[in-house]
This record gives sequence, C-alpha cells and structure tokens, in this order.
Amino acid sequence: MSQRNSAKVKEILSWYGSDNPGTLANFARFLNHGKTGGSGKMVILPVDQGFEHGPARSFGKNPAGYNPHYHFELAIESGCSAYAAPLGFIEAGTREYAGEIPLILKVNNSDSLYNGEGPISAVTSSIDAALRLGCAGIGFTIYPGSSRRKQMYEELQRLTEDAKKAGLVVVVWSYARGETISKQGEVAADVIAYAAQIACQLGAHIVKVKPPSSFLEQDAAKKVYESEKIAVGTMSERIKHVVQSCFNGRRVVIFSGGDAKDTNTLLSEIKEIAKGGGFGSIMGRNAFQRPKPEAVKLLNDVMDIFVQEAK
Repeated sequence: MSQRNSAKVKEILSWYGSDNPGTLANFARFLNHGKTGGSGKMVILPVDQGFEHGPARSFGKNPAGYNPHYHFELAIESGCSAYAAPLGFIEAGTREYAGEIPLILKVNNSDSLYNGEGPISAVTSSIDAALRLGCAGIGFTIYPGSSRRKQMYEELQRLTEDAKKAGLVVVVWSYARGETISKQGEVAADVIAYAAQIACQLGAHIVKVKPPSSFLEQDAAKKVYESEKIAVGTMSERIKHVVQSCFNGRRVVIFSGGDAKDTNTLLSEIKEIAKGGGFGSIMGRNAFQRPKPEAVKLLNDVMDIFVQEAK
C-alpha cells in the first residue's frame, strides 16, 4: 500500500521550498518510516563511534556491535526513522538490508588518536558513494568555535550543494568545540543555540546538537539572555529556545543521546526534549551498547514519548 504524507509531514516539507522533488521525497522517507512515521518526529540510530572513539570503547560493552549487520538489524527491529554510519559500515550491510530502512552516509569523520588543536573531521566519503549505496541523505560534522571552522564550513557548502542537486537530505552534526570555548561552554544554552543556527544557515535540512545546559558561555550573549529574560532554567525551556534558533522551528532539529546514562535519566531527558518541541533524538551508544532486547525496548520507549507529545 502506498504511503500518504500526513498533514504534519506535508507541513514540514513545506518549510523546504527551495529543494527539488528528489530531496523532498527522501526527506519524506525519514518522516514516514518506522514507529514515529507520520508524526513529524524522528529517532535515528547513528553508529560512527567505531571511527570516532575506537572499536573497544564503542563495542566492548556489547560485542555483537563489532558486526555491522547488528546495527542494521537493531535500527530495523526497533522501528528507527533511519540508520547513519560511515562508509565502511554502510557498505558492509546495504545489500543485505536494501530498502528496509533509510540510510544516512556519514561523509566526514575524526578519530581520537590525535587530540591536537583545531578540531576538524576528515572528508571520508562522497555524494557518489551515497547514491551508489542507496542512501537517502548524508551526514556531516562541523565544530563551530574551532580554529579550522573555515575549512569545515567550505567543505560542507560544496557537499551540501552537490547533495541537494542529487536529491539527498543533508544532516549536520553541529558540535561547538575549540580553543576559545570552555568544556562547560560546549553544551551552554547560548552556544548550542548558536551552533544550531550556524548549521541552518549553512543549508542543513536536519540539525543534530547536544541537549543544552543552563550555563551561558559568552558574556555578550549572557547580557541579552538576562535583559530579554530568555528562559533557560529548565531543559524544556532550553530545547524550546534551540528550536526557535532553528528559523523559529522551520528547520528540523534533533538531539543527541550523549554519554551513557541510566535508563530513567535518559528517558527523563527525552521527555523534556519532547516537551520543548524537539523533533526527535539521534541515539547511538545509549542504544547499541545494551543487549539487543534492552536496546529495542529503550528505543521504542523513546519513540513512544515523541509520538505521544506530537498528538
């Protein structure tokens, strides 16, 4: 049976009027797939941690994760909106699971073997590879605040232009990080909102950021937050502000699961994200490092929270 777009999906697609029908069709694939399909919410499984953090740190807690097929199966069985991974993991399973879940090819990655100045990810794949592998979109990480942000922004600009011509969705991981941003400031409310805005301005269809804290990093921004009484006291207020910073909610912004958390803490955070109007979650380690039955239940619970809030 054919899939009709819900009123909410049609509304979201209407925010992207400059895009061609191919891109909108792939965007609709994300919005219509899985347990959150049609609600306007998304839950994505990202598994780029093997590249970013190394195999033992990523998969040692649940050795099934060393097998690329495990992650395809987890995303499919739990009803995720999409599965995102670097070139190697996508190539290792896309034939076996062709058409079963929308794919996002992570086209740049970094590693933790070098921790020098100016964080930057290397371009590790291409638009041609995304099309060859049947992906619906590409993923790209930027580090606003890095001394090498100019190179990243320009790389993303070229890839975004080519992706949109090819009918692909652009998902931007926007993680503020650099020599002049404190560790606490990486998740500050003003910094997260700024990083989200930058990703939108660079042409992202979907923005991924970390859940923000109540800390304010920049003195100039802090004065405005205080004088204009911008509410950042609760997580839901901060999420609402980040959504507002994404073109007043006219760009989809989803939030990472972050470091490993216990289930109750994680679900409490998800409830606040949903209450604040966040469009969904992109949850990696908190899902795939658990045994599969537990991971599927967790992802289902997350999806249920977002769908319920959307009603």
